[in-house]
Amino acid sequence: MAQIFGDFTDELPVSQEYLTIAFSPSSVPVKQRWGANGLSADFMADYFAILFPDREGAATEIDTQAQMKHAVSFIANELLENSMKFNDESAPYPISIRLHIDNNNLVFVSTNSIHPQAVEKFQAYIKELTTSDPSELYIRHFDKNVEDESESESGLGLLTMMNDYLAKLGWKFETVQQDPEVIAVTTMVRLAV
Repeated sequence: MAQIFGDFTDELPVSQEYLTIAFSPSSVPVKQRWGANGLSADFMADYFAILFPDREGAATEIDTQAQMKHAVSFIANELLENSMKFNDESAPYPISIRLHIDNNNLVFVSTNSIHPQAVEKFQAYIKELTTSDPSELYIRHFDKNVEDESESESGLGLLTMMNDYLAKLGWKFETVQQDPEVIAVTTMVRLAV
């Protein structure tokens, strides 16, 4: 049975415009792909920019092609970094990111496996993220990172998506294999355009 947190839905925009990038964990170690995250994110942003030229009188704060391109690149890069950083390397489950496009929204969907022992800690962070004021939480996490420079799990990327881009985030956890147990986490980010 799947566990859902935040603003997650399995119903994606009805659109024929989408882009998917997937990484097989067995071909090249995920840590070696780290440098490719930015390239993959920029590719997604360039692809998106072609489909959405500058729009006059846009109602959102992200209303120019350059702003949208930057937002896509930032969000895709953060999702890829998180997917790779927290991926269960013992599971042969692919890492993927999809960008669905319709007239009013971009929907990012990233999926990776997560070690079963890491689920509880991640879900506790998600609960904090979804029940706290994002601006206050950002300041708390920023101050914590300044105090402890060795902190590798800042959470600032997700908070930046919420604060700077007004993105809506959601997660789905589901067991995709029983023996050995493999748990997939899917992160969904909705961005109004």
